[in-house]
Amino acid sequence: MKVRFFITLLIILLATVQPVQHASAASQVAENKQQAVEIAQQQFSGRVLSVKRQGDSYRVKILNSRGDVRIIKVKAAETRQSNPNSR
Repeated sequence: MKVRFFITLLIILLATVQPVQHASAASQVAENKQQAVEIAQQQFSGRVLSVKRQGDSYRVKILNSRGDVRIIKVKAAETRQSNPNSR
């Protein structure tokens, strides 16, 4: 009896989980996090959950009105940090 209950509960939980959807905004380049958010929101409207720089791109996580989480990858502009003391 307990096993049947847990299996049913597991099936219900798995059926209600929303998958994370990935997208890319590779054609546009962002200079900073704010631009990355603007570019991502041009493709998908919703609440921004987080923005993180990962290597050569920004990862923008957006929650839409249906409850789906989308992760949009926006290419970051190359930034050069020069150190005047290095020679």
